Amino acid sequence: MLVLLAGIFVVHIATVIMLFVSTIANVWMVDSSNVGTISTGLWLLCNKTCTQLPVTSRDEASLKVVQAFMILAIIFSVVALILFIIQLFTLEKGKRFYMTGAVMLVCWMCILIAVSIYTARFTGKMLYFTNPHHGYCFILAWICFCFSFIIGILYLVLRKK
Repeated sequence: MLVLLAGIFVVHIATVIMLFVSTIANVWMVDSSNVGTISTGLWLLCNKTCTQLPVTSRDEASLKVVQAFMILAIIFSVVALILFIIQLFTLEKGKRFYMTGAVMLVCWMCILIAVSIYTARFTGKMLYFTNPHHGYCFILAWICFCFSFIIGILYLVLRKK
């Protein structure tokens, strides 16, 4: 049981780190051209230097929602990690990890909303791009989506152990 808890704890920390990286780094969409590599994230457009991300007024609200839900996902993931540590040492067996699992599933839902909106609104539709493909931050966000769901379910299952 201790090994299982340690494994879940390590995966949870990795998820938090990957969420930070995917939100902060500007490599959600990448395009390689003869001028160089152009990448966009949730905040900036980077070529050789980074500038404010140019979005149309129609897409600005969608981008703000994606930014907000990724930040909320980070917050919920960190809160779930803190709750895990607190509940591990304070609650008795059978009552542990209810809140941790619930908060982690809220984090999962925030990631789902953010990445789904980004996929629907911004994939292949960025200015200055001729042949875009997804960058590592987009892929990390989907990996965090999977990990947060698995961790949330495991916390709910572990409450009985």
